[in-house]
Formats: sequence, structure tokens, C-alpha cells
Amino acid sequence: MNTPSILKNKYYLYITEFFAGMAVMAVELGANRLLAPYFSSSQIVWTIIIGTIMIAMAIGNYWGGRSADAHPNPDRLYIRILVAAVWIAAIPLLGKYIILAISGLLIFSISTQLLTIAAFLTCMAIFVFPLVLLGTVTPSLAKYALDSMNNAGRTVGMLGAYNTIGSIIGTFLPTFLTIPTVGTAITFLIFSGILLMISLIYFLNVHTKKKAVTAATIFFIFCSFFGNSDSFAFWDKDLLYEGESVYNYLQVRDRDDSRILSTNVLFGVQSIIKKNSELTGMYYDYALAAPVMAQVQKDRPLHILVLGMGTGTFAKQCQKYFPQASIEGVEIDQKITDLARQHFELPMSIPVTTYDGRAFLQSIDKKYDVIMVDAYQDITIPFYMSSQEFFTLVHNHLTANGIMVVNMNIHSDGNNSINEYLSDTIASVFPSVCTVDVPNMTNRELFAGCQQTSLSDSLQTKTAAMKQSPLKMLLKSMIPQIRPHYAENHIFTDDKAPVELLGMAAMDHLVQNNLSTYKRLIHQQGIMNSLKMLY
Repeated sequence: MNTPSILKNKYYLYITEFFAGMAVMAVELGANRLLAPYFSSSQIVWTIIIGTIMIAMAIGNYWGGRSADAHPNPDRLYIRILVAAVWIAAIPLLGKYIILAISGLLIFSISTQLLTIAAFLTCMAIFVFPLVLLGTVTPSLAKYALDSMNNAGRTVGMLGAYNTIGSIIGTFLPTFLTIPTVGTAITFLIFSGILLMISLIYFLNVHTKKKAVTAATIFFIFCSFFGNSDSFAFWDKDLLYEGESVYNYLQVRDRDDSRILSTNVLFGVQSIIKKNSELTGMYYDYALAAPVMAQVQKDRPLHILVLGMGTGTFAKQCQKYFPQASIEGVEIDQKITDLARQHFELPMSIPVTTYDGRAFLQSIDKKYDVIMVDAYQDITIPFYMSSQEFFTLVHNHLTANGIMVVNMNIHSDGNNSINEYLSDTIASVFPSVCTVDVPNMTNRELFAGCQQTSLSDSLQTKTAAMKQSPLKMLLKSMIPQIRPHYAENHIFTDDKAPVELLGMAAMDHLVQNNLSTYKRLIHQQGIMNSLKMLY
């Protein structure tokens, strides 16, 4: 075989290896952002993504080695890179529809592990094929780069080094630059374009495959025009804001009576502001029982900390009903805080620190009367903010009569449920714990006190002394629903906290309970009309 002149310079081979490694990691990170609004961004989803990519790379390495030996023509390798580029360019255009199609089909055929199986099949359908093709790059380039066995180790080592350096850059660039600034769709297109350029340079040099190159270029341009939207909820044309940050897919929806923020979900509420009502009708109202429980001295203002500030709904409610309170928040995502100031009327008088909640507590000595833990998003529960060590840290930052309130998103009861684990873990740290379910929602509020007293009795006494208000009426109706919780042996620790598995089980149970309704809705209205009705 005659070696094309462009490949006689090994640096072009190294460049190919470099950008192939970069593209693999960029696609992996883009995969997580593409799947998160539909399946969450939990460790389970990450495991599925990494696992399927490893499967693809293993198949690609094997196929690439055999192909290089049997058919040493470099045209074959660069055609595979060209096809991979085209496929990756099509992901922003078609990926969302494939996800919905697979999920819709599985709703009618799978009774358990729906989210896990749907995420796995989606990864296999969308990402495995292009990454198999990119997996053929290293063994193929090794074949073309080796002049003799005398420098085999050095040559293979250089290829591996370029691939690794490209992978490192392909890890940092999407996370810190392209996804937050231009979005997931454009990120796919950027790295697709790089792979396309690598192939174009090769084929322009060897003067072959002109039709394939032309077709690929036209298709890439088509995808760039029609697939560059970052709208995951593509059926919804009335969003006030839709975008991405380093941490989250973000969506702000404006309704007649409310404004809603959703993070990493297409349906559901992360934060809300009610336009014509003092109370929200959601868990924030029930959480206001915590400042009432914590009130001891009339002449000393309460100090309230919110871990997981979101758009500040709870903080603003505290400011309204406890005007003398000192309120501050911690939110890991600066973009959410920016949206809170812009769209959710979060006043500048409520300071927000951009930091991880647990790391924030570890960095300060201040004590609070109330600490609200609102960092759980469906099954995306940070394990390190659900452990015995974390709740001990919260306890140590509360005053002698302080109260912690935790928003638990999922109704999951029974032995070995995630709520049982969370409640037992908290009860192993706090002497007094009680819970109350929020009507017509999946939220459960847990209250934990630093004193061995009945929190419901304390709430009842202090509510009776309040002036008449919508909050007093709510608390009076809430008191009979409060249930004390006593510690058992289901404990999360920093070493062992399988929150993702328990959360996924709870979500599966929730899906199954509502599946008949969704099946009937889809059967009657079709998938697209059902989606419009659900939001």
C-alpha cells in the first residue's frame, strides 16, 4: 500500500488521535446533559453513560485493529471518522425525538426499572455507534504510524499521549466553556465539525471519496441550521427562559398565576413564585413551621440559613412572615441565583453564597436558629448531604433550640425506602424528629429539633399565640397531620449511602402508580399532545 503523503508526517496522525480523544470525552459529557432533563443526572445515569461508552470503545478497538490488518488503506479510517462526525452532528437534531420515542415505547412494555432501561437503551441507540467508530482510531493509526518494531513503543506511546491529552481538554472544554456559554447542541456541533475537518483535510489531500465528503459537508451544514437549538422542551414555545449552566439544564415558565423554575427535568417544579397569593400551596408553606418552632425570644431576630436556595421562595416567605429575621442562602449554581434576581423577585437584601452546602458549613463557625436543607431533586440526591456526618454538621451549626427542616421530594414509605433511611439517619443525630406530608404532592417535610421536646406540641403552642393570617390557618390544619419519627437502624453514612438506587426504586414505584393514567392519556391524545397537556 502506498502511504498518502499527508500520513508520512506522523504529526497528522497525532493530530487525528488528539482530536478523536477530545471528541470522545466531549460526546460523553454532552450525553449527560442531553439525558439529564429526561432521566436526571444521577450517578446511575452517569454509570450508564460511562458503561455504554466503554462498551463502544472496546468494540471499536477490536474492530479497528482487525480492520487495519485486513484492510490497511487509511481511507477506511477517515471514512469512519467522517461518518462519526455526521452522526454526532445529527444528535442535537434527532436525539430528543429518539429519547421520547424509546421512553414512549417502554411505557407500554416495561413494568419495573423503566428509567434505568430507558436511559440505557437511549445511550445505546444514540451514542454507541459513533463512539465505536472513534474507537477504531487508535489501533488503525498505530498500524500506519509504525515504521519498524525498533520504535514501536515510542510511537504507540506518543499516540496514547496525544489521545489522553485530547481527552483531558475534551473533558474541561465542554464543562467549563462550551456547554455553559453556547449550550449542549452547539457543543455537539463544534466537536462534530472538528472531526469533519480532520477527514476533509485528509480526503482533499488524497483526492478520493469526493461524493461522500460533499454529502457529509452538506448534512453537517443542514444540522447546524436546524439542530442548533438548545430547547429540550421543543413542543413548548412559551418558555420565559431555557438554558444551561455548569451544573444544570434550566427552564423558567411563566403562567397566569405563577412563575416556575425547573432544573434537569422537563416537567416538575424546583422553585415557584405565586403572583396572586400569599402562600404558594406547596412545601415551602409547610416548611414555614420551622421558624415558628424555633422562636424563643421576641427581642432576638431569628437567623435562618437555606441550603439549596434555588430562586429563594422559602427565603422570601420567611422575610414576609418573620420580617425581623436575618436570612441568607447557599446555592451552588450562580446561574440559578441570577435567574432568581431577574425573574423571581429575590431581593438583594437576602445574600446568597455560591458554594456547595456542606462545604459552606465546614467553612464557617456561625450558628443559626433554622437551617433549611432543600438540596434534593427527585432521585438526584447528593449522598454527602444525606449522611449521618452531614446532619451532625448541621446540628453543630444550630442554636440550642434550633430547628432543621428537610424537604424530601419523594413519597416512599415502607421498609428500606429512601425516606425511611433519611428519617432514621436524621433521628440518629437529632433528639426530636417529626414529618408531615404535603397534600397533593410528593413532598414530605421533616423537622428535627436540638431539644428532646415534642415539636408538634411546640408548634401548636406558638401557633396559638400568632396573629390571624393565612400562615396561622395553614399551620393549624397541618398540626394534626404531624407524625413523630423514632430512630431505627437504616443509616446513611459518608461511606455507604446508596441514595441513587433507593431513589430510582421510589421513582419506579411512582411511575407505576401513575402509569395507567399516562397510558390512557397517550392512547387518547398521542405523545405530542400529551406532552403539551402535561407541562
